[in-house]
Amino acid sequence: MSETREAHWFKSSFSAGGEACVEAAHMRGGNVGVRDSKLGAASPVLVFDGVVWDQFNNAVKSGLFDCR
Repeated sequence: MSETREAHWFKSSFSAGGEACVEAAHMRGGNVGVRDSKLGAASPVLVFDGVVWDQFNNAVKSGLFDCR
């Protein structure tokens, strides 16, 4: 898929430059792609609808997935 090859991939500012990270990219139509940074361009890409991605981010920020 050329869209994933041409995307601007970025890591979280919390990754501190580590190689074992998840990368994300904003894609056409408001979608968000996610891939394994260790594999780079060879990584499979999960593509999420932008609304679903926002819901996931809000859940993470609210602590929904925190281990207790």
